[in-house]
Amino acid sequence: MKKLISLFALCVCAFLAADAQNTTNTNPQQAYIDTYNQIAVSEMQRSGIPASITLAQGMLESRYGLSDLAAKGNNHFGIKCHDWKGRSITMDDEKKGECFRAYDTPEESFRDHSDFLRFRDRYRFLFDYDITDYRSWAYGLSKAGYATDPEYPAKLINLIEEYKLSQFDKLSRRDQRNLPETPTSLEAVLRLEGKALEKFSFPLSRAVYSQNDVPFIYVQEGESFKSIAESNNLFLKELLKFNDLSKEQELKPGDVVYLKNKKKESKKGLDKYVVEEEGESLWAICQRFAVQQKEIEKINGFDKKHVLHEGDMILLRKPKK
Repeated sequence: MKKLISLFALCVCAFLAADAQNTTNTNPQQAYIDTYNQIAVSEMQRSGIPASITLAQGMLESRYGLSDLAAKGNNHFGIKCHDWKGRSITMDDEKKGECFRAYDTPEESFRDHSDFLRFRDRYRFLFDYDITDYRSWAYGLSKAGYATDPEYPAKLINLIEEYKLSQFDKLSRRDQRNLPETPTSLEAVLRLEGKALEKFSFPLSRAVYSQNDVPFIYVQEGESFKSIAESNNLFLKELLKFNDLSKEQELKPGDVVYLKNKKKESKKGLDKYVVEEEGESLWAICQRFAVQQKEIEKINGFDKKHVLHEGDMILLRKPKK
């Protein structure tokens, strides 16, 4: 009798184990979460994007990792080629035969998605939201034009709340302190005063500002490079070099003119920039981030005639080896 009871117990255990296995196999949502939550958390710590948002977007965009794009190209977020130089997949989407990025690993897809949001101007306001405020992030993504579906925010929020994805947004105080600064704070202009201004020998009675630790002034009505050079005891050729120019060009009120050499790289945390408009100039981008154009051309392998296109990703710092 004892042997029969033991055999019955073993059968029950085997049945329950098989049933649990079948439940897991028929629940791609939980399987996706179990597989990718650590990558999402790692990307949150690197980029500042809530892990819950990343997971919900990945689940929605890749059909829980079961889409052809995810299965064949490890592309979990439907990012198209743009200036992509790696492997690609052609699929029908909004148009027939569109080019999508293909990655060697899912980790690369998650990283590219983080960079896609972090380094585009249209999404920068999102990083001013709290890391646990997934609702604002969801509606903000829609507001910024990430998806055309008006139900997109609700779909993300439903996934986050149904599968308790917000648990992955909770960080220790130490990890919270180690989150990257927001793009807004990193690009904030600093007005130089007191000792900060004393280290520069400018005979100016006007406000001097700093970007990327490079001093600059805002152009006033009627000023030229020549007049600015003269008022700051600089040679015209020297001032033009500071601003990546070989000859004078007309200045407008509010333009930025640097009074020292720009840096070879941007601030850490502003590692890249994604071109938002067709025909945007590399010179204007380098002025914005206070970096030398020749150095940015070298980092990206551009020649002097290189033309930028919408969606191109520009490296503003040398990639880590």
